[in-house]
Amino acid sequence: MLEERTNDLLNDESRQFSLLLNSVTDYAIYMLDTEGVIRTWNAGGRRIKGYSPREVIGSNFARFYLPEDVEAGLPERNLRTAAQEGRFVGEGWRVRKDGSCFRASVVIDPIRVDGELIGYAKVTRDVTERHVTQQRLQEAQANLLQAQKLEAIGKFTLGMAHDFNNLLTVIINCQDLLAAKVQDDSSAKLVDTALRAAERGALLTRQLLGFARGQALAPERLDLSAVIRECDGVLRRSAGDAVTLELALADDLPACALDRTQLETAVLNLVCNSRDAMPDGGRICIHTALQFTQDSALPDQPPAPFVRVSVHDNGPGIPQEQQARVFEPFFTTKPVGKGSGLGLSQVFGFTAQSGGFTRLISEPGHGTRVELYFPAM
Repeated sequence: MLEERTNDLLNDESRQFSLLLNSVTDYAIYMLDTEGVIRTWNAGGRRIKGYSPREVIGSNFARFYLPEDVEAGLPERNLRTAAQEGRFVGEGWRVRKDGSCFRASVVIDPIRVDGELIGYAKVTRDVTERHVTQQRLQEAQANLLQAQKLEAIGKFTLGMAHDFNNLLTVIINCQDLLAAKVQDDSSAKLVDTALRAAERGALLTRQLLGFARGQALAPERLDLSAVIRECDGVLRRSAGDAVTLELALADDLPACALDRTQLETAVLNLVCNSRDAMPDGGRICIHTALQFTQDSALPDQPPAPFVRVSVHDNGPGIPQEQQARVFEPFFTTKPVGKGSGLGLSQVFGFTAQSGGFTRLISEPGHGTRVELYFPAM
């Protein structure tokens, strides 16, 4: 009896086709009329989009598109492309019954009888997992490329900074000797001016060494919240009267092995950068917290405990096209003469040399947040 029923099903062409379509669950396969109204629905459509045949048959397939795509006329344009070019193939975000979005790979073929268009065959596949994997791979590749770029700049900077530091050491020593022998005031002023300029150059080379991770650190066990509290007065004076400085410091954080002077300098650099970005005043918040995370440049590493120090302002933000370069030495978003472009370089180099990493989050018009992650002990 079962064998006869099976043979009847297989010998009936329409039943064969229906059996085939409803056996496919990885693809939503359905027919549209010339206006985009759904006429058939298979089990794959229900699995991927969540609708039963009764819920969708007779409605327009535009219901699966994002509202902004519907407003832009994308569903009609896709059908028009299929009719004019013989096929439409594309990818985009679609909406399930429960309101969630998925990435869809779509093929639309026109159906013609005696040359007359009578509808469309539409095949949709859920490729969200593939899309997310590709995005993560692209992000990892971009992060790796940026890390390699900064590493190459760092190696070049390290050699250059050492050479300049050696030259400046000789110049400063000679000026010290001259200052001891100069008798008249006018000559003494000239020597003093030259000495201050040389010392400024020495400071710049130290900042370059900081970026290149070539400075000698003196790590000690530190409670980052306690260190920042002790710097409160200096930070507020540096922020200026027009800026409100807020501290949101976590208690009972695990200690970190860091160079105290370099840590204070890094936080001060971030506060000064935020201040300079808000000449008419604003708000700066320094926040500390414990966070389990991983360096985006090392996606294969498991999440680990880091103490995060973030400095967040409500200034104008940094344009997207400039964000990848902000940690490069001598790159600055400030007007000419308003900054050396080495503040964030020192922050980046010190954090990396301490075994941590740095993140920048900024959106034009919505402020900037720089996060420093240090390994917890």
